Amino acid sequence: MYKYFISIYFLFVFVDGFSQEQENDTIIATKTDTIIYKTNYGLRVGIDISKPIKAQFRGGYSGFEIVGDYRIKKNLYIAAEVGYEKETTKEDYTNSTAKGNYMRLGFNYNAYKNWLDMNNEIFLGYRYGFSFFEQTLNSFRPNVNTQYFPANEITNSAISKNLNAHWSEFLIGFRAETFKNFFITLSGSYKIITSLKEPESFKTLFSPGFNRIFESSTGFGFNYTLTYLIPFKKK
Repeated sequence: MYKYFISIYFLFVFVDGFSQEQENDTIIATKTDTIIYKTNYGLRVGIDISKPIKAQFRGGYSGFEIVGDYRIKKNLYIAAEVGYEKETTKEDYTNSTAKGNYMRLGFNYNAYKNWLDMNNEIFLGYRYGFSFFEQTLNSFRPNVNTQYFPANEITNSAISKNLNAHWSEFLIGFRAETFKNFFITLSGSYKIITSLKEPESFKTLFSPGFNRIFESSTGFGFNYTLTYLIPFKKK
């Protein structure tokens, strides 16, 4: 009888010890599986360096742009760009200059899944853009048959003020963190004019922030930005 009770006692001791060991292994595994890598959330600001580069190689152009975004969720950022542009456009019969300010507001969605604490992006985005500008018709040449009528260039400048443009813009871009909190971004955009106030006697060919306006009321854009992240918190 004593041997029977002793055997049962050792059996319970063994089972209890085995259960505690299994529980400890589960806790360790759970702790290992739930390691969270936090990333920075904050305001990222910088400049678009494609515009001063463009000004160096293209006469009649000048401009600058300040860019910024703020991370609100893991893969979602609200974004904005504000700037100034001046462009002289030369066509077969006209020479005109448009200059003014613009702003674009919208968001970016990061579709790239980073490893651990990396902060690179392949993003899709949308912007609502608007600009306020003036346009000067520097000179024009009448489009007539020069065999029968003279077609001298007319150089009397005509300035049209209080012009504006509104558009939608769809973006795709790539962003890489080259140093701690320092980013380089390349992006391209397709733009569609939704509203345009232009001179009565002359078609607007360029709008600040939109670039060249084609016959289909569409356009394209390119940005090469350098930005720095000011971290506020980690999540």
